[in-house]
Amino acid sequence: FNNNQKVIVMKRIAIAAVFLLLPFFLQAQEADTSYWTRGGVGTLTFSQVSLYQWTAGGEPSFSGAALLNLYANYKKDNISWQNTLDLGYGLIRQGKDENMVTKKSNDRIEFSSQFGLKASEKWYYSGLVNFKTQFAKGYNYPNDVDVISDFFSPAYLTVSLGMDYKATDNFQVFISPLTGKFTFVMDDTLSMQGAFGVDKGKNSRAEMGGFVKAAYKVKVMENVDLGTKIDLFSNYLKNPQNIDVNAEILLAMKVNQFLSATLNVLMIYDDDVNLLQSDETIGPGTQVKEVFGVGLSYTF
Repeated sequence: FNNNQKVIVMKRIAIAAVFLLLPFFLQAQEADTSYWTRGGVGTLTFSQVSLYQWTAGGEPSFSGAALLNLYANYKKDNISWQNTLDLGYGLIRQGKDENMVTKKSNDRIEFSSQFGLKASEKWYYSGLVNFKTQFAKGYNYPNDVDVISDFFSPAYLTVSLGMDYKATDNFQVFISPLTGKFTFVMDDTLSMQGAFGVDKGKNSRAEMGGFVKAAYKVKVMENVDLGTKIDLFSNYLKNPQNIDVNAEILLAMKVNQFLSATLNVLMIYDDDVNLLQSDETIGPGTQVKEVFGVGLSYTF
C-alpha cells in the first residue's frame, strides 16, 4: 500500500470500530446485565453573531460543536472492567461575504479500556489500553494550506500493565512501571518533517516507560458535576526526567433534561513535540485548549 491507501484503510477500520463499539456501550452482551453500568451524554452547542452597521466593529460568525461521551463498566466478584469512548468535533465560520472562512475548533477521538483483577480490598492487578487521534486535518491558521495534523497524524496508543488503587467510587489511581507508548504519523509530509517526535521519514515511534493515571469526580452542587484526570508518562530510554503530561477538567452544569452548559479544559505537554514559542524559537511547550458551550444535551 502507498501512504494514501494506508490512510484510507485506517479510516475505514476506525469508522467500523466506532460503529462496532457503539452497540457494546449501549447494550451489554451478558444475559444478566446487573453487573453492567452503561450510559453516556450527547451534546450539541451552537452560537451565532450577526452585525449590521455595527460601529463597535467585529465580524459575523457561526459555530457549532458536537460531543459524545460513552461508558460501559462491568463489575462482578473480583473482576472490574471500565470502558470509555469520547468523541468531539466543532467548526466555526467567521468573516464577511467572500472573506468568510471555516475553521476547526475541536477534534477528538479517544478510547480507553481498563481491566482489573482484585488483589485486595482497594487494589487491582490491572491492564490498560488507550488510543487517541482526530477526525480531520488541522491547519496552521490563518494559513489554511499548511497541514499540521490529520487523522492518524498523530495517533497515540498506550498499553500498560500495573496496579490500580480504587480509594472510592469517585477516585482512583493507576500505576504502571511497564508501559509502551506508540506514536503514529501516517501523513508523508508531516513524517518527513519529523513531526510529533517520529524520526524523519518514519511513520511510527515506540517508547518504553512508566505511567501514572489519576481520576477524580465530585458533585459540586445540585446539577453541577466536576471531573478531572491526569496522565503522566516518563520515557525510560530518553530524558526520563522530562514527564509527558495530559490533564483534563470537565465541569458539567445541567439546566434541565435537555439544556446544559459545559466547560472543558485540556492541557498537554509532550517533550518530543516541538512548538513555535512566543519568542519565535522552536521547542517543547505547553498546549492548552478551553471549550465552553451551552446547548442541547441528552443523558442516557
